[in-house]
Order: sequence, then structure tokens, then C-alpha cells
Amino acid sequence: MESGAHAVAAAETAKEAERPALPENPRLIFLAAPTRLAQESRARLIARYGDTPLDEADVVVALGGDGFMLETLHRLIGRNLPVYGMNCGSVGFLMNAYEEDNLPERVRRAQAATLHPLRMHAETMTGAREEALAFNEVSLLRQQRQAAKIRIYVDGRERLSELICDGVLISTPAGSTAYNLSAHGPIVPLSANLLPLTPISAFRPRRWRGALLPSTAEVVFEVLEPEKRPVAAVADFTEVRNVVMVAVAEDRRIAMRLLFDPDQPLSERIIAEQFTV
Repeated sequence: MESGAHAVAAAETAKEAERPALPENPRLIFLAAPTRLAQESRARLIARYGDTPLDEADVVVALGGDGFMLETLHRLIGRNLPVYGMNCGSVGFLMNAYEEDNLPERVRRAQAATLHPLRMHAETMTGAREEALAFNEVSLLRQQRQAAKIRIYVDGRERLSELICDGVLISTPAGSTAYNLSAHGPIVPLSANLLPLTPISAFRPRRWRGALLPSTAEVVFEVLEPEKRPVAAVADFTEVRNVVMVAVAEDRRIAMRLLFDPDQPLSERIIAEQFTV
């Protein structure tokens, strides 16, 4: 299984190298969050650079914050379009600085970072099965006052027989600076091919701080005592309540490209975040 995943990764790397460079004047489409700032910015940029239909565009310019960037990535799955974000939100970790001048040139010179989502398969107490993708993380969270009890398997092998906690999450490298970092999980460089597995307010075992797993790993969470201790599973924007089993693995068949200004590529941002105090 691991060798197959690495073969897929190698094929994707070769495919990335074969992609032609953007044209001198890339055709842009502007998508914006519903906030006033983002909508007004979109109107000014369209007046200046025009707006290309989605099916004819070379690059999508996303205006908003990190949440809107995630929405845009989900919307564009299967379209093979790079996304250049400009921050019109709050944090903007996945966005470039907002600047209206020389936008086509900035986009053309930008460096690409390839993101692969996690694919979640969840089964509920009623036997229903749900599937969703996550570019940030898949998290399991207790639904009521009772702490959750969760058993964890990695590649079919039981690794933790009982985790008593508020929840647990597994994140992508890009998502490791989001909820994972807030839960005191490690930040992972994009090139590391690792997935952080991080508990949320662990009660037992109290000293377990999580694990770093290879990107080829399949993780299965089994919810113990689900009637007494109900658990919800969340993959980015998709929530599935009353789950009894959740399986998560990276889906390398999907590759989304984010574009970043050369002086602030995503890989540098992730490294720099580790030295922020």
C-alpha cells in the first residue's frame, strides 16, 4: 500500500512539472466572500482587470479569509485551476497580502503549493454512511457534557485502546497551523509527508500528546459507548453527528494548487509559524 501511494505521489510530481507556465497575461476570475470589504475589493479589481468565466479562466483569485479559501478549494475540486488568494479577512494564513497593482504579474510569478485533502468515511448509530473531504482537518468532538471515549487504529492495528477526551483530530500539513496548533499539536512542513494526530483536552491517558503519522496511514476512530457519550465528526465544513466509526486517509488523487508570492511561500509560512511567540 505504501509503495503504491509513493508511486501516485511521484506521478503527481511529474505531472506538476509538465504543467505549462501561466501565460503572460493570465485570465483571472474573481471570487469573493460575502463581506462588504471582499465584495468592494472584487468590484474594483473587476473594473481594472475584467472578469473571466470560470470555464475559460487560467487562475482563480479568491478574496476573503482562510475560511473562504477553504470554501473555494472545495468548490474547485476537479477543475485543475490554481488559486491565488488575497486577504480580505482576519488571519489570512492561506492568503497573500491584498494589493491591486500589477496583479497579473504577481499571479504569473507566484509559486505553487500542492495540497491533498483528507477523505473521511463516517458511520452513524443508525447505520448511515457519510463521506467528506477536508483540506484542514478531520476532528471528532463530544456532543454533550460527557467526555468522549475513542479507540484508535492505524493501518488496522490498535494503537490506543481508550482515549477519554473532548475530542481528537487528524490534520493535513497545511491545516497543522489551524485547529491542530490550537490543540497544542505540532506544526508540520508541507514536504514532510506527515499527518499530525492530536488529542483535544485528553483526560486519559493524560500524558498522551498525540502522534505524527506517515501520509500513507489510514486512521480509524471507534467511538466507545456512543449512546452515553455521543460524538460528532467534522471534515472542514461537513458535520456528521452520532458517529460510531470514522476512517480517515489522505486522498492523493485530488491535488489543489495554491499560489503564493515568492517572498512568502506557504512552506516558509509554516516554518516561520514555529518560531512565533
